[in-house]
Amino acid sequence: MAKNTPGFRCSECGWTTAKWAGRCGECQAWGTVVEEGAKTGILAKVTSVNLSADAVAKPITEVSFSSDASHTPTGVNEFDRVLGGGIVPGATILLSGEPGVGKSTLLLEVAARAAKSGTKVLYVSAEESVSQVRLRASRTGALTENLYLAAETDLGTVLAQIEAVNPGLLIVDSVQTVASASVEGLAGGPSQVREVASALIRVAKNRELPLLLVGHVTKDGTIAGPRLLEHLVDVVCQFEGDRQTALRFVRALKNRFGPTDEVGCFEMTGEGISEVPDPSGLFMSRSATPVSGTCVTVAMEGRRALPVEIQALVVASSTANPRRVTNGVDSSRVAMLLAVLERRAGLKLSDKDVYVSTVGGVRLAEPGADLAIAIAIASAFHDKPIAPTVAAFGEISLAGEVRPVASGRQRESESTRLGFSTLITDDSGSIRQALAKAFDTAKDAREREIDAAF
Repeated sequence: MAKNTPGFRCSECGWTTAKWAGRCGECQAWGTVVEEGAKTGILAKVTSVNLSADAVAKPITEVSFSSDASHTPTGVNEFDRVLGGGIVPGATILLSGEPGVGKSTLLLEVAARAAKSGTKVLYVSAEESVSQVRLRASRTGALTENLYLAAETDLGTVLAQIEAVNPGLLIVDSVQTVASASVEGLAGGPSQVREVASALIRVAKNRELPLLLVGHVTKDGTIAGPRLLEHLVDVVCQFEGDRQTALRFVRALKNRFGPTDEVGCFEMTGEGISEVPDPSGLFMSRSATPVSGTCVTVAMEGRRALPVEIQALVVASSTANPRRVTNGVDSSRVAMLLAVLERRAGLKLSDKDVYVSTVGGVRLAEPGADLAIAIAIASAFHDKPIAPTVAAFGEISLAGEVRPVASGRQRESESTRLGFSTLITDDSGSIRQALAKAFDTAKDAREREIDAAF
């Protein structure tokens, strides 16, 4: 009978091997390959503990709790909207985003407003000097007595600063640039990020100190460091926006104290960052006369219904392979809609260059914009403008059917509030009927204009 060969497993990623190795062959971590079944680290030293009466597990019905989580507003209403009303004492919030999108500017504004309300705030910058932060604060109007600055990259020094200042709000920018002397490796490595985050979160919980952490992202947009970081924190927020445009969105990917379907809207200005409580007019053109190739849709950003104008241009192609250029919409989705329009609506688009874009740089990823994109392309193809009172939303299937989308009532209410009297939705049934309704409405509008002129 063959003897069982002992196996070894990486404690970080689970990679297995028949013999011990000093470095994991999968995640390349050193010293993490141990024999399966062997107790390692603290588990090898753990002994049984005598529990006190208060520490014994209780039935869930006997556990005391606070009926309401005390959200403290930050003073930035759009940020509070995403957090569910404000910051909960002892909560840890991780804010991630692309380099240069405005994470530090937003948190400096949060720090300044909290400090002006009487809260002592400690802003630890591990990437900039205090003079650089001071310069930006003077430009954005964030100078206040209760805002304390420290430029530190050592975890022990950061903890000492917390003891010395005793703040009511702590901001660390960023968690990937702070390192602990008790852990090997460079700052930003998985072990360092894990140790720094764990230590800061432990202090925040013990002191009931709200903690805001800035997190870097990788090339594919995910948060840098171990995935454990997202599990440790209470709230994960993502700061989105194109650096070529001023608009910024903050959305919650995880929130233990509130919803995750809210979106905060901001605008980057020369004086810092400003809130946009009603962004309805940001994604609409200001042309007084109707132009062919345009159609308005109502997209959902979290719980918000935002009107977005979609523009299309269709011209004869001078090449064997017609161009398909998109901006703000999914190129594969547009390619599918072009095929549906040609097959189900009779539009000969295979020999045309087609350009589709959104106004204001907003990005539409939901299928609810399909109908407006199709109407804009058809309008550009026939060179006939759609009436400015028309708004459209609906998903288009490969069979040419217009399907309903989520939050239809909210989209309709927002359209009515903004003066769109004609809504083209899934009531149209098919793409042919939807196009017919759009062009009939435009014809009626032109006839009314002619009658009014005479």
